[in-house]
Amino acid sequence: MVIDLHKCVGCGACSIACKNENNVQEGFFWSSYQHKTTGTFPNVKYEYIPTLCNHCENAPCVKACPVGAMYKDENGITMHDAKKCIGCKTCMLADPYGVISYNKAHPHKLWKDNSSAIKDVTSSGTETSKKAGVPIPYYNPEREKTYAGIRPEGVVEKCTFCDHRVKEGELPYCAASCPAKARIFGDLEDPKSEVNTLLNKHKNFQLKPELGAKPKVFYIRQY
Repeated sequence: MVIDLHKCVGCGACSIACKNENNVQEGFFWSSYQHKTTGTFPNVKYEYIPTLCNHCENAPCVKACPVGAMYKDENGITMHDAKKCIGCKTCMLADPYGVISYNKAHPHKLWKDNSSAIKDVTSSGTETSKKAGVPIPYYNPEREKTYAGIRPEGVVEKCTFCDHRVKEGELPYCAASCPAKARIFGDLEDPKSEVNTLLNKHKNFQLKPELGAKPKVFYIRQY
């Protein structure tokens, strides 16, 4: 993935889209950001960098996992098998980017609430889920194609580049939902792909390249 920082407006649509597509619970962010302000007025510089799993070629989390729950798929995407995961959090300790979350308790407790916002007018989260026949009111069953729709208690989770969409020839939902088209996803092994065209055209950088993990998320045209 290439992220064009000149196009990114910091709207957060990527993070919202990710939560919606992958049924990510409150407090977890498969898609997040870094930001900082430096300088003294009027010479102030603001930096905003969207972040996600870097799907590293030499992924430290994959190497560290003792049971093979973290692994690389045929497309080079760093995946996680919730059924194999023993919740030891070794991958989290090895992850230099802080993009792996741990389900300490059963997720989505918010929707277990039986109270409604307006009594006798609106439905509670539990009522809505029951009537819709889904675990949570806003549930995407498409996530179940390749990964647990909602990850269970006691395991980790992270961005999968929306592998269930990629396998269908679609873009990761963060890229498809970006209103500024700042995220470009494609095949690094295809010299004619748009991602390679952009990397050849613009100076680019990765996060923490000195670690040797070889991240596969690239940033171009610094803000």
